[in-house]
Amino acid sequence: MPHPCGAAAWKWPNSRFGLRSVDKPEAYPTGCYNSICMFRKVLIANRGEIAVRVIRTLREMGIGSVAVFSDPDRTSLHVRMADEAAHIGPGPSAESYLRIDRILDAARRHGADAIHPGYGFLSENADFAAACEAARLVFIGPSAASIRAMGSKTAARRTAIAAGAPVIPGTDHAVTLEALYHFAATHGFPVLLKAVAGGGGKGMRRVDRESDLESALRNAASEAERAFRSPEIYVERLIERSRHIEIQILGDRHGNMIHLGERECSIQRRHQKVIEECPSPLIARYPEMRHEMGQAAIRTARAAGYYNAGTVEFLVDSDRRFYFLEMNTRLQVEHPVTELVTGLDLVRLQVEIATGAPLPFAQEQIEWRGAAIECRVYAEDPFNDFLPYPGKITRLTRPLGPGIRLDGCVYDGWTVPMEYDPLLAKLAVWADTRDHATARMIRALREYDVGGIHTNLAFFRQILEDAEFRAANLHTGFIDEFFQRRQPPEPPPDLVAVAALAAALHTTARKPAAATGATQTTSPWRESGRDGLLR
Repeated sequence: MPHPCGAAAWKWPNSRFGLRSVDKPEAYPTGCYNSICMFRKVLIANRGEIAVRVIRTLREMGIGSVAVFSDPDRTSLHVRMADEAAHIGPGPSAESYLRIDRILDAARRHGADAIHPGYGFLSENADFAAACEAARLVFIGPSAASIRAMGSKTAARRTAIAAGAPVIPGTDHAVTLEALYHFAATHGFPVLLKAVAGGGGKGMRRVDRESDLESALRNAASEAERAFRSPEIYVERLIERSRHIEIQILGDRHGNMIHLGERECSIQRRHQKVIEECPSPLIARYPEMRHEMGQAAIRTARAAGYYNAGTVEFLVDSDRRFYFLEMNTRLQVEHPVTELVTGLDLVRLQVEIATGAPLPFAQEQIEWRGAAIECRVYAEDPFNDFLPYPGKITRLTRPLGPGIRLDGCVYDGWTVPMEYDPLLAKLAVWADTRDHATARMIRALREYDVGGIHTNLAFFRQILEDAEFRAANLHTGFIDEFFQRRQPPEPPPDLVAVAALAAALHTTARKPAAATGATQTTSPWRESGRDGLLR
């Protein structure tokens, strides 16, 4: 069957899993890449700002959208924006957004051709990708085999090693307590315990001494079991004051793969990113690192048979040596900064790749222009251990003006549910330089006003005004050190004694003089003035 644009070299595959070329991809007219011929309707198996983000691109492409929602999300923005919506269960994720059967049933009932998983929830679930294939629905992402190869952190380490990528010293399998003791004795402290089945800071523990190993392993395994339904933990040597830099890759089903540069994600709280930027200030100073890290990322992704959008994450030490950390087999939360600097729409590219279209450009055609910064706006109290703060939004003023992008999911009067991650929006800015982007972000944060709940907006202003951030002295422990720098100085050790002496002198000075037989009169105004001076 010919492509609707007239390119006879395209034909429909029997499996409904995308268009398949029979000649060289470069033989086809560019118009093919921007026309979606298979998908009439796409279901977004997610909620919140990422569902809104995908719906917007689908609308630009002329593709119908289907939202799914749980009971607390019935009035959410993504439900309002979608062309159609399907209820999939009560509030708990395990009974709604993690129910593969209900999501597939919604896709069938609404006549969707494909499913976009967003990020989080089922986006890196190989069983979900396989179930979509079995149901003859296109999964807009990598294959189930690739997700399995890179979803397990230890399997991903083995894949990276086979691809020749440098890795942090660690174990390639889940550890027992005995193996953990042996690793720590060999490599020394500190070490980092991590969940085999997941990321995002869940199941992660830093351990600084041998006496804490047993309890740390027990607690990490318990948290991993709750988050990923797998208690398996592995261990790595902890690289202190490291930078977290990731590479965005993009591959099609014809064997083409490129990278779209890096994102600096070193500003984190509880091992979760909160500020991201592109380009990395470090790589801006040492641009040869972009090629080296990009090629390592591509080799790793190719070893896993990868296609569609993905991100390979690295840690970089103080000597600028980089180490493979993990691969996220999905669209990242922080993808807007890459879009702002490259001018590309990653969601559109994901959809086009899922139809079977080849990449419309080569590596040498990718250009990076200016600088972009993103802040993840949460309903939380940064000065109270980042405690989540659900509640009703009573006032909302969004920032506007040149170079500002806001990917949000809230509106005035909406209630932030307590069942889910309290991310309200991603505020991103672009400017010609990092300094100008920083100034623009501070201006946007000042304009941004959310009433009725606590947010981290003021906290971000303080971070961006901090001298260490301005100097780009970034590392994954930045926020902890930031709080330490802003604590009031310790009082001198003799302060209590000095205060007691001052109180005694004050008391003595206020005692009435002994009677002398002469009557003394003192003006009340003078008495009051003297007391004021003594205070």
